[in-house]
Amino acid sequence: MNSKHWFTWVCVVVLIVSEIMLFRANHARDAALADAHDAQLQLQQVQSDLDALKNSNTGQQASLISFLKTQNAALTAKVAALQKNVDQLQSESQQTAQHLTTARDALQMQQEHLQQLQMQQQQAAEVANATACIGNLRAIEAAKDQWALEKQKSATDVPTVQDITAYLPNGLLPVCPDGGTYTLNAAGDHPTCSIQGHALPPQ
Repeated sequence: MNSKHWFTWVCVVVLIVSEIMLFRANHARDAALADAHDAQLQLQQVQSDLDALKNSNTGQQASLISFLKTQNAALTAKVAALQKNVDQLQSESQQTAQHLTTARDALQMQQEHLQQLQMQQQQAAEVANATACIGNLRAIEAAKDQWALEKQKSATDVPTVQDITAYLPNGLLPVCPDGGTYTLNAAGDHPTCSIQGHALPPQ
């Protein structure tokens, strides 16, 4: 596996892990918010009870007031701790979301880079194939010229493949790299390929 594909897979893994972390952080934050809400409700109830007791017989309710004040202090501390936890979870959730965005951006950039490389490779392959095909056409033309010279043919005479194979390298008609079909044409004309762009310069 080359480095480009390796980097792409790393980005994908980071993306998935970030999604999971973001989900867990949001879930924990929601749970902490629910706990904080419950504690605030309890605190409000205790405060309400305290207010009611203030208006009642203070002599008879002194012990309850002391108990409720203690509970009020504990709930106040609990609410503060829960709020701090909620703030921390929100901060972690934001950081995770930022990491997720960074991973997505990196993956998108890598995909765009790979697409650009593939396009460049395709263009380079097309140029290389066209160059190779033009070389084949030159070899065919040279074989036609040699055939016409030795056989005393005119410019309008059209050879067959069998006529010129003896003058070709390895005694075989070359093959277009892109699968094009060669047409020999008359001795005085260039041979041609059926693929657009695979052609000898005009005479």
